[in-house]
Amino acid sequence: MAARRSIGIVINGVTGRMGYRQHLVRSLLAIREQGGVALPGGGHIWPEPVLVGRDPDKLAGIAARHGLTEWTTDLDAALARPDTEIYFDAQVTQQREKAIRQAIAAGKHVYTEKPLAESSAAAEELAELATTAGIRSGVVQDKLFLPGLRKLKRLIDGGFFGRILSVRGEFGYWVFEGDWQAAQRPSWNYRLADGGGIVMDMFPHWNYVLEELFGAVRGVQTTIATHVEKRVDERGEEYTADADDAAYAIFELEGGIVAQINSSWAVRVNRDELVEFQVDGTHGSAVAGLRGCKIQHRATTPKPVWNPDLPVTFSFRDQWTEVPDNDEFDNGFKVQWEAFLRHVVAGESFHWDFASGARGVRLAEAGLRSAREGRRIALGDV
Repeated sequence: MAARRSIGIVINGVTGRMGYRQHLVRSLLAIREQGGVALPGGGHIWPEPVLVGRDPDKLAGIAARHGLTEWTTDLDAALARPDTEIYFDAQVTQQREKAIRQAIAAGKHVYTEKPLAESSAAAEELAELATTAGIRSGVVQDKLFLPGLRKLKRLIDGGFFGRILSVRGEFGYWVFEGDWQAAQRPSWNYRLADGGGIVMDMFPHWNYVLEELFGAVRGVQTTIATHVEKRVDERGEEYTADADDAAYAIFELEGGIVAQINSSWAVRVNRDELVEFQVDGTHGSAVAGLRGCKIQHRATTPKPVWNPDLPVTFSFRDQWTEVPDNDEFDNGFKVQWEAFLRHVVAGESFHWDFASGARGVRLAEAGLRSAREGRRIALGDV
């Protein structure tokens, strides 16, 4: 029987929504349930989570719920253990840089949620530290591994679009204010002092999506807003929301492609999924969400004629064709975890590293600067 390669993983921030649901339960524990991550030469990688957080009661509860035994509130102690090889960070952004520096100093490979740091300078320094230390680094870029965007990538690689002209993205949903219905997101997201704001949260996502699928971002022009100024926190206390909860941006990409993406926590959804991207090219168009992807080729494109005096007698949405799965799609977070584990253990390629994460922070800074100064910002100016 092929050997099982155990690898200790320090998971910091596991009591939070993302750390618990997506990274512990739906990724690492799901990997254990399937028997580990298969290695090319035989055998499996077996993750051994060490849970880290500030609340011992919550940590003990999570561990008991899932049959785990290793947890601590002492990050230094977890990093000092010889059986832990990877550090993963799902904390709030303000706490991330310090902990990652500790992990690098301890010689651990590091995988982290985004944004990598609060500033591009800090993110770039972390990338340099990781390279100098010879550790492997990774930043969560989950949307690339989701079915809808994987189908979109298949269309691009197959030449479906011809020359790509533009990308239009719509992301967001209504986050309840917290008074008459509980908010779906933690209150720190809406306070600047706590590192909140939709630009710093979402622009790192848009950077890797645009960069990976269409081309590097060369310039950005952004308008931001705080549409909902009063919210109620987890303790039932009203507070002033001063962080941006909506951003309306135009991204100029290499090759002349123009991307427009609206991001908002103050919008009610009238689309098939919480995020959708429409890509228009000379030979065809596609609309991709997190799971689905629809196409319209130029040979089947109808001929709309503008006439406001007559009612529309057909559905525009019905004129699109669904792209078949042609594959089995697993949880995007889990798929990237498997890739990072193979990267650490077997040396397989993994280009979603700290340098990639730093570019995402750089774009967020450019977006905020554009909004502040009311002008287009070239990425070379940041």
